Amino acid sequence: MSFALNLLWFIFGGLWLGLLWSLAGALCFVSIICIPFGFACFRIARFAFFPFGKDIIPAEMMGEKRILGTGLVTFVWCVLFGWWLAVFAAIVGLYCCITIIGIPWGVAAFNISKASFAPLGKRVVDKDMAKVARERWNKAKLDAAFEKSKKA
Repeated sequence: MSFALNLLWFIFGGLWLGLLWSLAGALCFVSIICIPFGFACFRIARFAFFPFGKDIIPAEMMGEKRILGTGLVTFVWCVLFGWWLAVFAAIVGLYCCITIIGIPWGVAAFNISKASFAPLGKRVVDKDMAKVARERWNKAKLDAAFEKSKKA
């Protein structure tokens, strides 16, 4: 089923979203400072080409540590690239959601739009792995909160 959805998505909108993300990644590589964003753009471009069966999750859920200073750099990203990538993906999502049949493609476009604001520290993983990572992440947060309330 994912193959058919990905194929239709690629033909009717994913190609353009993926190319737009690839262009943003290429532009980021022009500046040495933005190379980490270039890698993030290419990661999300692969997701934009074929989003079905995959999900975008924060890298912290995969056990990676957050890089210090990404908040300020993400703000600069939003001003330069993020807003227009998000708007383009949201427009594609709205067009897809006009028809009832296009709603799954609209949801995929909205996921891409959401990732447009903070691509650093995001990982594209299979849906099953994302579900397990979210469950493990939430359990760890709940356990930490429980331990904190026991100490108080």
